[in-house]
Amino acid sequence: MTNDSSESSSIRPGTAARDQPLGLTVHALPAIDSSGVRSADTRSGRWKMMLVLLVCASPVIASYFAYYVIRPEGRRNFGELVDPQRPLPAIATQTLDGKAGQLTALKNQWLLLSVAGGACDVRCEQNLYFQRQLRESMGREKERMDRVWLVNDEAPVREALLPALAFATVLRVAAGDVAQWLEPAPGKRLQDHIYLVDPLGNLMMRFPADMDADAAAKAKRDLERLLRASSSWDKEGR
Repeated sequence: MTNDSSESSSIRPGTAARDQPLGLTVHALPAIDSSGVRSADTRSGRWKMMLVLLVCASPVIASYFAYYVIRPEGRRNFGELVDPQRPLPAIATQTLDGKAGQLTALKNQWLLLSVAGGACDVRCEQNLYFQRQLRESMGREKERMDRVWLVNDEAPVREALLPALAFATVLRVAAGDVAQWLEPAPGKRLQDHIYLVDPLGNLMMRFPADMDADAAAKAKRDLERLLRASSSWDKEGR
């Protein structure tokens, strides 16, 4: 008892107050505005997407730039460039055996295209002949090119023509529809020309009317340059 009392008496005044538990005050942290972070992430994502698209499109842009802009001095196209380019319209088509479709299905190939009625006069026959010869003259690259005959009336196609059309695309179209898309040279008819459509589906060139052997040789040079300029991004087949 004496020891307890002595120990108690040795405790100095004010010690009990110091032995009380410490009180902790929690101060509220400033709220984080995440909208700025999200906005920055969104902008970064958009820039990355645009960069990817630019990289993917650069071969196409480069090949067209090389063909249309960077031309050696004195070089001239034989075919007339169509400006602005006209994309393939969603024209209803029908094969000779009655299957329905749309003209836009022809995309992803170079197209040598002519227009004429089913009776196919002398000019029509010559264009079909030069279409075939031009394609064959491309050698290994010919598989990147199709020849197309748009029949713009209901006249039957003569049986004598069918063997020569075995590897061509022959489609019936409404005359009014195709006339709104193609345009002949002043004073010429639609059927007087051979037209060129690129794999992206754009009408890009019209060869002069009444093609002969000399004109076909010049058209061949145009086609060779185009196929060479587009070789990095255009492959055969759809």
